[in-house]
Amino acid sequence: MRKWGAAVVAVLVILVTGVASAQAVAKDAYEIWLVDQSNSAGLAHGGTVHVYSGDDVTGRLSAARPAHVIDLGGATSALCLASTGSVPVRPHMIVFNKADTHAALAFVASGHVVVFDAATRAPLACLRTEPGAGGARQAHAVWPTEDDRYLIIANQNGKKLERIATDYASGVFTAQPAATLDMAGCVTPNGLPCQAPGIRPDNAPICPFIASDNGPVFVSLRGGGLLVVDWRTTPMSIVGEYDTTRIPANGCGFIEAAGTVFGNGGGGAPGNLDQFSVFRLPMSGYSPAAPPNTPAVQRLFDDDSPERDAHGVLVAGDERHVWVGDRDANVAEVFNGVSGAHVGTVDLTSPFSADPTVDLFAVSPDEKWAFASTRGPNPLSGDPHSSHGTDPGMLILKLNGNGKKGKVEGLVPISNLDSSGVQRADAHGIRIRRTG
Repeated sequence: MRKWGAAVVAVLVILVTGVASAQAVAKDAYEIWLVDQSNSAGLAHGGTVHVYSGDDVTGRLSAARPAHVIDLGGATSALCLASTGSVPVRPHMIVFNKADTHAALAFVASGHVVVFDAATRAPLACLRTEPGAGGARQAHAVWPTEDDRYLIIANQNGKKLERIATDYASGVFTAQPAATLDMAGCVTPNGLPCQAPGIRPDNAPICPFIASDNGPVFVSLRGGGLLVVDWRTTPMSIVGEYDTTRIPANGCGFIEAAGTVFGNGGGGAPGNLDQFSVFRLPMSGYSPAAPPNTPAVQRLFDDDSPERDAHGVLVAGDERHVWVGDRDANVAEVFNGVSGAHVGTVDLTSPFSADPTVDLFAVSPDEKWAFASTRGPNPLSGDPHSSHGTDPGMLILKLNGNGKKGKVEGLVPISNLDSSGVQRADAHGIRIRRTG
């Protein structure tokens, strides 16, 4: 009886362990959504989203294939045409709501924002940003509030910050023009113009970001400086302002680590081709009654030498380390998430690509892997620009040392050849969606 009892116990232990392992696997299951912002084949609009299984990518590396491909020139374009009277052009940045049930995709050239059912990949709603001066409008980036009530839209050339109300359960998504903040024509609580030479010379909003405390939205600006905005008020209102002496231009990358918000400033654009700057700010402590540049900015890294362009960030190792990518130098600079100290440099070149030109990053839920979009030989960012790459697709990196280090393990290519055989693929937006 004792032997039989021991055997039963052993079997039970194996079964329980197996169930626990299966639950752990399911808990960490995820997809990677990679956006190719080049036009759909044969069209002057659309684009493509490649959806990969995380297990497939990390198991097969460069041989991974998408589990699903969303051709934005099909149902998505038809929905936008019916809803707004125009088709979407150049998908740029993608995010998921906090429940990972829906995706929101910003089209930078046409100003459209499309909401998808993440599980079925079906487009549910298409909205368009407001025209600004001269009729200009874009949707450069979008960010969800932590309570899943709103999407905040950076209308870059329209120079507006806009808000969409989101009811994911009912599938209702509503633009709220009364909430729009005119970032070119507004006045700050300190009585200063939002946009003015020597303060904030070009208030085209680049990337919005809301930290996990669901506090204000941080908005980077093309010409330098930064606005911190209360997204709950109607219209949205400024609660913090920073000028170009504190915050660098062309920042696209905010990430939270150890109770602070890391941000960057880059080059890559005419008149400011070379810059690599990293700073951080507190998550809270902002007030319209405070003077400009309050709370104080901590500048962590500045390098204006040739062939530098900060763009894209990631956090890993349970917020121990923050990476800031460099599209031009093909490296990532690594910072201590607590102290802010620069602690190393990761080389992103490899036998898979000598010039990957990484743009944006995503990290697996278990923080063992990082993925980066890699730009193509004919990028859509314009010329001159530092985004010319050789291998459009997705770089795969194995993280170690609590996220302090990483090694390139592969590159999943994408392709979009035009009728002349020219490679037009140009990966940009990339995001992780938890599926378990």
